[in-house]
Amino acid sequence: MKFGVSTFVTDEGIGAAALGRALEERGFEALFVAEHTHIPVKRETPWPGGADLPRHYYRTLDPLVTLTAAASATERLLVGTGIALVIQRDPIVLAKEVASLDLISGGRAVLGVGAGWNREEMRNHGTDPVTRMRLLRERVLAIKELWTRDEAEFHGEFVDFDPVLSYPKPVQDPHPPVLIGGSGPTTFDRVLEFGDGWMPIYGRGTDELGAQIADLRERAGRRLPVTLFSVPPKPAVIEELDAAGADRLLFNLPTEPEAATLERLDALARLL
Repeated sequence: MKFGVSTFVTDEGIGAAALGRALEERGFEALFVAEHTHIPVKRETPWPGGADLPRHYYRTLDPLVTLTAAASATERLLVGTGIALVIQRDPIVLAKEVASLDLISGGRAVLGVGAGWNREEMRNHGTDPVTRMRLLRERVLAIKELWTRDEAEFHGEFVDFDPVLSYPKPVQDPHPPVLIGGSGPTTFDRVLEFGDGWMPIYGRGTDELGAQIADLRERAGRRLPVTLFSVPPKPAVIEELDAAGADRLLFNLPTEPEAATLERLDALARLL
């Protein structure tokens, strides 16, 4: 089993390069960062994590810029989005950005994707919350075409373009892994159709995780990798998730200044 952290990198906490170096020095495998382009002042959608939306949601840096800085300061650390809000991004641009990150990092990029929860935010990008899952599907499929074909084209309900040339291509063969977030009743359908792994949040619809992982892998006919977010840093929980068949655990890292972050990482590293 491998270990990493998931966090919000903001203008008020540790910098991306310093965080990347600190993780690699302490033996962590991966850094996953969250995305919110903005938070509308008028909020109507309840935050799944509780009543009040934490301050770091309003101040998070762009994930691809953040991960590029972390990758440039490290040699082995995997750098991933957790999650990229694909329904709020142009797929041609996102394909180039992630391929560029994969090239700059020497093949260490991971694209974690999801449809998001903040309906006001996605509406500002012209996305209808009702059709966001269909939009997510098409954009991921289009990105994979752009990554793997010299002359890529896609014709769907939401994404439509004739043959194009898009470079650079990713370093990883055939492309960076696409991990599908969520744990709803249709999540596995998305993982099996256009994902390369599953990435749920610990404790949200994962009460029978061992059975869920076994079911996913049976349906896939192979060992699809499973990454868990927000894992409590407790030995008993780690043992439980290891037995359930999880491949990577991500500890939630609060957004704090550098000194406090380094102390917290020292404590987490003792669990590795």
